[in-house]
Amino acid sequence: MSKKELKFSKSAVNRAGNILLELPLPNKEAKDILDNWRACHVSPLKSFQRSLRRNVSKIDGNVLVSQRLKRMPSILSKLERNPKMQLARMQDIGGIRAVVGSLPKVRTLEAYYAKGTKVFKVVNGGKDYINYPKQSGYRSIHIIFKCKNGFSIELQIRTQIQHAWATAVETMGTFLDQSLKSSEGPGKWLEFFALASSAFAVLESTPRVPGYDHLTDYETFHKLIETEKKLSVLDKLSGFRLAANHIKNSKQADIYHLITLDLDERLVNIQSYSPKDIAEANAEYSIKENLVSEGKNLQVVLVTSESITALKKAYPSYFLDSEHFAKQIILVQRKLAKMRP
Repeated sequence: MSKKELKFSKSAVNRAGNILLELPLPNKEAKDILDNWRACHVSPLKSFQRSLRRNVSKIDGNVLVSQRLKRMPSILSKLERNPKMQLARMQDIGGIRAVVGSLPKVRTLEAYYAKGTKVFKVVNGGKDYINYPKQSGYRSIHIIFKCKNGFSIELQIRTQIQHAWATAVETMGTFLDQSLKSSEGPGKWLEFFALASSAFAVLESTPRVPGYDHLTDYETFHKLIETEKKLSVLDKLSGFRLAANHIKNSKQADIYHLITLDLDERLVNIQSYSPKDIAEANAEYSIKENLVSEGKNLQVVLVTSESITALKKAYPSYFLDSEHFAKQIILVQRKLAKMRP
């Protein structure tokens, strides 16, 4: 992709962000400005990725490196959550992630980039969410760089365990149609993932998640396993993964999929509908929800192919792979069995 030139002033970029937040319908001019601003991050992002791959391969031969441009819904959602933020000052339009095998490797890579490079200067805005986890349970290292042309790049460094947690949150959030990663959605699910992250922090010997740091190791593990049983989390993630793989491999676009997980039988049923049949899909959805209210142990959700595609773009290498997350829950369960209250 050729290098994009910024066609608009930063004040115009900020106005475009404000317009897109306020208008109920897309504004073509404002969207064109946002698209141009975002596209200008491609070249520095690719440059940074080449450098990162060279350097991190010396630290971890099995590193997972992925990059992304922030999607418009995510950009607008962030602006909405942070009213004082301006689009031209958003630091994670261009993001790159390095997932390594252990915490020492995270710290080694962090130290390497702590002072920046010849091309990329470290600026304020970075966070150590491993020593200071978010209340949601999010844990990772963030370093913000600015290149000579003024565009920012956000580097995230995390362990495989931390990435497994983030992937599970994205997956469940997609199927619940809730932004769990932004601490939006049913309290029981937000509590489960915060608790899971705190338990994983115990496994990694790092600070626990605020709100759960008063619990002992035993209490943390016990509460997590009990909550997982109540919500049937692993069964749901496994079923969603099967359903998503089916949707991902479908040749049809813009299709609605009614997914029913029978948690007793551990079966996944997928009914697909074209846009013209959405009324039928909603009617069937209502019937299935009535079965749930009558006591049937089902999980029912209506999703679009587009939502699965968006999730795949956000997590291309770990697309709906909840297996590693499940392994950590099982590890917690085994450790709990050996502990005394």
